[in-house]
Amino acid sequence: MDSTATDGFDTSLFEASRNRLASLAYRMLSSAADAEDIVQDAFLHWQAADRQRIKVPEAWLTKIVTNLCLDRLRSASARRERTVGAWLPEPLLDGDPMLGPADSFERRESVSLAVLTLMERLSPLERAVYVLREAFSYRHTEIAEILGITESASQQHLHRARRRITAARRGGGEVDPVSARRIVEEFLAAASSGRTERLVALLTDDAIAISDGAGLTQKLLRYGTPRHIAAVALAGFNPASVRRRFAGDMPTVHYALVNGAPAILFVVDDQVVGTVTFETAGGKVAMVFGIAAPARLVRLTEAWRQREPDAPLVTRW
Repeated sequence: MDSTATDGFDTSLFEASRNRLASLAYRMLSSAADAEDIVQDAFLHWQAADRQRIKVPEAWLTKIVTNLCLDRLRSASARRERTVGAWLPEPLLDGDPMLGPADSFERRESVSLAVLTLMERLSPLERAVYVLREAFSYRHTEIAEILGITESASQQHLHRARRRITAARRGGGEVDPVSARRIVEEFLAAASSGRTERLVALLTDDAIAISDGAGLTQKLLRYGTPRHIAAVALAGFNPASVRRRFAGDMPTVHYALVNGAPAILFVVDDQVVGTVTFETAGGKVAMVFGIAAPARLVRLTEAWRQREPDAPLVTRW
């Protein structure tokens, strides 16, 4: 095989792994844009490597991507960005290949906004072990090889990661599609009604809401009681407030699945300008994520434009 054919074959090998590598990087970094950068860097490493000496390309590429992500997480700029409390994951529309494998509850949960947010509490190594084990089912012997640690250390990192995430977890669990949509419709109806008690009744006693403030604040906005969440939702869904926020344009409101969870999308002129995503527990809302920073909605908007949307939940305010 000549060098041109070899390069083409090797490029095909890489491309066959691209979605899996992007999914790994996204779980590690919670950013689709950063994940794409990491995968491109991995491709450059792949091109520069002596590929004839690489016995198992999948394992080699997984190691490269994982360690590039660890370098990114440990960088001074990443630490500054994530420690000021202004970090939320970049939301992805259901069906995005970057969400990766979804054939088990553990894999689906590992990419939920709730778990991605909680993973910010983990050390970079804990995060890597958790993702490799929970989302990709690597054995501890394999994880130890990827990360350059002992098998025992891998097991300890996983134990600590699971404990921290479980202790802070609200909501979760499987929700059937009919119930998921019903919860969203009830929340939207209650928020639009102006009736506080109706909205509070849909929230768990320990419900919390987190918002990125449309990217206009340095820190995340957090609301920690049902009544506080209800007050913010009632104000946010008020038609006059919506008009002010979008300079007179009234968005259409659509139901969607975002990172596997039920969500509301606000769309103006085919542009997703905001998303509210819900984590549920016992048929009630346990967590609410409001994301409206334009930089976090680029990939979601691109995916939205490629599909035929269902009829909007709200046609007139």
